[in-house]
Amino acid sequence: MSTDTGGRPMEILLIEDNLADARLAIEALKIGRVKHRLTLVRNGIEAMEFLNQQGRFARAPRPDLILLDLELPLKDGRDVLIEVKADLDMSSIPVVILTASQDHEDRLRSQLLNVDGYMTKPVDIAKFLTLVRDLKRFWMSDVALPLVG
Repeated sequence: MSTDTGGRPMEILLIEDNLADARLAIEALKIGRVKHRLTLVRNGIEAMEFLNQQGRFARAPRPDLILLDLELPLKDGRDVLIEVKADLDMSSIPVVILTASQDHEDRLRSQLLNVDGYMTKPVDIAKFLTLVRDLKRFWMSDVALPLVG
């Protein structure tokens, strides 16, 4: 008898303009063996187009997790976070901030907006994996389907 829950891979939206930081997050997810599909967008405008399924992202999946850098070109990550948390359809998506910002006000503002994690760069891989595993357990318990036998 299989113990597979039959769940689909976690949809992760990584919003990061620095390719080295994006690569680190992607590698950490591989090491953590998180069954996922990842989409990388590199600025805040692309992020909102993806989340609102606009333009070339018209068929984009709804993410189960957003990994968000605050320092983004074209549209700041802080503005993306405010828009996500203000939208009734998106506000329930877990958001983890991955940022180089050491600004205490950024951390407080993020907490007020109920982010699910806040990590400063360079990201500690062990802490990142622990956070992702915790979110994975939460996500899997929420979407696991009973086996039909």
